[in-house]
Amino acid sequence: MTTVLPSRRSAGILLHPTSLPGPHGIGDLGPGAYNWVDSLAQARQSWWQILPLGPTGYADSPYQSLSSFAGNTNLLSPDLLVADHLLQPTDLDGGSFPESAVDYSAVILFKRQLARQVWERFAQAAPALRAEFDEFRQREASWLEDFALFLALKDAHQGKAWNDWPREYAMREPSALTRAADELREAINVHRFAQFLFFRQWQHLRDHARAQRVGLIGDLPIFAAYDSADVWTHPELFQLDGQRRPTVVAGVPPDYFAATGQLWGNPLYDWDELRRTSFAWWIERLRAALRLVDVVRLDHFRGFQAYWEVPAGASTAVGGHWVTGPGEELFTALRSALGGLPLIAEDLGFITPEVDALREQFGLPGMRILQFAFGGAVEPRFLPHNLLRNVVVYTGTHDNDTTLGWYANLTEGERSRFLRYAPGAALDPSWCLIRLAWASVANCAIAPLQDVLRLDRTARMNRPGTTGRNWRWRFRESEVTAELLGRLAELTETYERNK
Repeated sequence: MTTVLPSRRSAGILLHPTSLPGPHGIGDLGPGAYNWVDSLAQARQSWWQILPLGPTGYADSPYQSLSSFAGNTNLLSPDLLVADHLLQPTDLDGGSFPESAVDYSAVILFKRQLARQVWERFAQAAPALRAEFDEFRQREASWLEDFALFLALKDAHQGKAWNDWPREYAMREPSALTRAADELREAINVHRFAQFLFFRQWQHLRDHARAQRVGLIGDLPIFAAYDSADVWTHPELFQLDGQRRPTVVAGVPPDYFAATGQLWGNPLYDWDELRRTSFAWWIERLRAALRLVDVVRLDHFRGFQAYWEVPAGASTAVGGHWVTGPGEELFTALRSALGGLPLIAEDLGFITPEVDALREQFGLPGMRILQFAFGGAVEPRFLPHNLLRNVVVYTGTHDNDTTLGWYANLTEGERSRFLRYAPGAALDPSWCLIRLAWASVANCAIAPLQDVLRLDRTARMNRPGTTGRNWRWRFRESEVTAELLGRLAELTETYERNK
């Protein structure tokens, strides 16, 4: 495991699979994804960066996953299931969906119905996949069995969080789990098989990306969601009380994303227990992520040096404090177990010399956001002329406004400063930032597709600190034209970032 971001110059596009076009209500791993990979290759891009691929829970956020190991089966391609003879074309007549936004409630119901139909057809008449499915079950048993039972119990309790289930299930009493596994056998099988199909479809898509010489950059949240199979299955790894409720939770202090900080609410790790097991859970978590992608963006890297601890029940993150994290000890263990650290360190927010030293000790590239060079809480390290080679430079991320939306909301002073730095930017702010990123010395440059398409703030993916109507944006296939791809390819070649 030695893959890292190359020292040669490269470029890529940030786009989560849910934003891909297609007829089934949400971007998926089918024809739209293959066409997207081909578009990246046509534009001479080396990287496709995505958000976490786990099954989404609270507020449909990829950063609040129901499992650190499972896949998001809402991304299953119905068209590929038809091609595998697990569905009939008429099974896809599940109603109409909006084209430019994800209606998660409707999509989840539709995909769950298809998952049940697929399992029934497989169980009755699809022996060709049985050996492959059995091998998957055996290989992934360490997390799959608990996760399938977790989802079956969640379904049986109307979607409630596990801590609201009857005590015998919440506390994982062995006799209760044995009884549930028997009573919910069919539902468990549906969830097992859906996971098999997700990983099968993803691997085929990844093979296509490799053939097109497009690498995949994934994303790993530092914390696990409380309502997850991770916490339910391994409560000893988290700071919980005797009733398995968090005693302290995660967040970040006030910064340029949120004036009162961000109260994520995730339970914090018991690092002493993780250390006692030689960080085995974290090693397996990262190993699982690297089976899906080539490089992992490690979200909230600064939390490994010191994390913001907030008392459980607090209404904001303001009253938290910093606690020293596992730091060098963890990354040494990860490097030893995995044979390398193919990571990008998300080092945004309040970064101290100690955080920089930890990142530099392990040679991890950091992140630089060009919007932060000119507007908001401006930091000199984000200015193009201050960039370093071992960083990934972005125009913005999923947490930023689109560049066009950002530019429209700059103050008069900020806009004046930006235009002094980049004369003519007023004519095309989005592509101006893209050009600044591509022209920089940073080894890797990434832009969200929204910026390539010059979209305004209505195309924003996420607004940190809010829980309504995020993660919904999708693009239309007609928006990514041959002319646009040609222009991106030309810019990429001009600044010697072509693959």
